[in-house]
Amino acid sequence: MSRRPWDLHFLAESEEVAALRRVLRVHLGLWGLDELVDTAQLCVSELVSNVITHVGPGTPTILAVSMKGTRLRIEVHDPDARALPTLVSAGVNSETGRGMSLVAFTSDRWGVEILADRKVTWCEFSTGLTSPNGHVPVPGVTRAEALLGFYSAAERSGEADRSRVGVALAEEAVIDVIADLLHWLRAHGRDADEALDRAQMHFEAQVGAVDRPT
Repeated sequence: MSRRPWDLHFLAESEEVAALRRVLRVHLGLWGLDELVDTAQLCVSELVSNVITHVGPGTPTILAVSMKGTRLRIEVHDPDARALPTLVSAGVNSETGRGMSLVAFTSDRWGVEILADRKVTWCEFSTGLTSPNGHVPVPGVTRAEALLGFYSAAERSGEADRSRVGVALAEEAVIDVIADLLHWLRAHGRDADEALDRAQMHFEAQVGAVDRPT
């Protein structure tokens, strides 16, 4: 299974956090890492919220997700190398100040890198993988269930995600799905090019039927 690194440029706004969580869930499902979805989403929420609070709303920010060996690595890049995230002692009932403590508690490792033009706050999670491109020892239906869940969620919503975050990463997810299906065809001795041609014909026929005046 190919788990190619991906990144997304966005403006750090509170309304973008939900979209980031959704696209992260989709990608981790396609990567077969469903067991990490909840904790990874939590850490992304806290890292982005930290940028909003301490650097400022509307800050140009980058979310980068990759594999580092057999660990899942999540990075949030922002341009302010002075506002460093720190752990603070916040009470149980405190509404603020617990963000980085949550990241430290739920991830296996975390840290901050200072570069010439930005800082990178990152966290890593252990997986059940034996190699970066290996399979997690769970039933093989995981990827199919993730894809079906993505489609059913889209149908329930009644409309496409209009945010730039959702559109950009949904497109990447679609490309990954097509590539995986072509791998499946080849593994079963089928002609991938012929399948693409037939799919294109089906697509054009359906588009023509929609555009044809009644």
